[in-house]
Amino acid sequence: MTGTSGLDISSVEQYLKSLQDQICEALSRVDGSEFRTDITEHPGGGGGRARVLEGGSIIEKGGVNFSSVSGISLPATASARRPELAGRSFRAMGVSLVIHPKNPYVPTSHANIRLFVAEKEGEAPIWWFGGGYDLTPYYAFEEDCRHWHQVCRNACKPFGADVYPRFKKWCDEYFYLKHRQEPRGVGGLFFDDLNEWSFEETFAFMRSVGDSYLEAYLPIIKKRKDTPWGEREKKFQKYRRGRYVEFNLVYDRGTIFGLQSGGRTESILMSMPPEVDWDYNWRPEPNTPEADLYENYLKPREWV
Repeated sequence: MTGTSGLDISSVEQYLKSLQDQICEALSRVDGSEFRTDITEHPGGGGGRARVLEGGSIIEKGGVNFSSVSGISLPATASARRPELAGRSFRAMGVSLVIHPKNPYVPTSHANIRLFVAEKEGEAPIWWFGGGYDLTPYYAFEEDCRHWHQVCRNACKPFGADVYPRFKKWCDEYFYLKHRQEPRGVGGLFFDDLNEWSFEETFAFMRSVGDSYLEAYLPIIKKRKDTPWGEREKKFQKYRRGRYVEFNLVYDRGTIFGLQSGGRTESILMSMPPEVDWDYNWRPEPNTPEADLYENYLKPREWV
């Protein structure tokens, strides 16, 4: 696409493939298990690499996907939000991952970085970057949340003092289940439709976010992976995983876009946890670790 749009799309694609490799290799070393790989094709053009690890020593289910797809017209979700995109062909590429650990004391994490380009003959391309990462603990620790957000802030710092507060707030607002009136977790970073800087600078910001994910998540895994747990903790983890499913199926833009654009369903829904409980009208008992999550962590906070 570099030749037709003047944008260095090939460098973005190479970076995303390399990031997928780097993250999978690091998580495999920690877990001691390998990701399996499926090469996929998209009906409109392009495809991807789906990498999934199930039944590991630490990761109960995790997926790290790369995709680069194209099409002659946009799905309804994209053109409804951006009417100026109607009638344009598109190319979308990104890395998306969700890690669901076995131990309830290790939080679930999600990350996604992506580039979207819409083109029309005779007109300049419309492009933007999006992404971020967020943390969903079941049994939360203050030091873990502060570490996570400190890495977020450090990744944003070279691009302006306002970037972390703005994208942290956006994350808090985006990963919010309106029907439950509660956030999915303790947040992190979220940005979309980002093109206020030059293409090169925005790509550099996306790289800073992508490169910082392992720095944010691996220390938490290593610190909590050997914490003893039992049936009570597992049941609570499965109950809270239900919120993850609800958000991804009701609100998540990536899931909706992927399904509407003819993406591979198995890859799109790899984010779903392996085991989930929905208990009717469940409430945590007062003065319990479960209540602590609701009272002190499932609310927007300034962590750093």
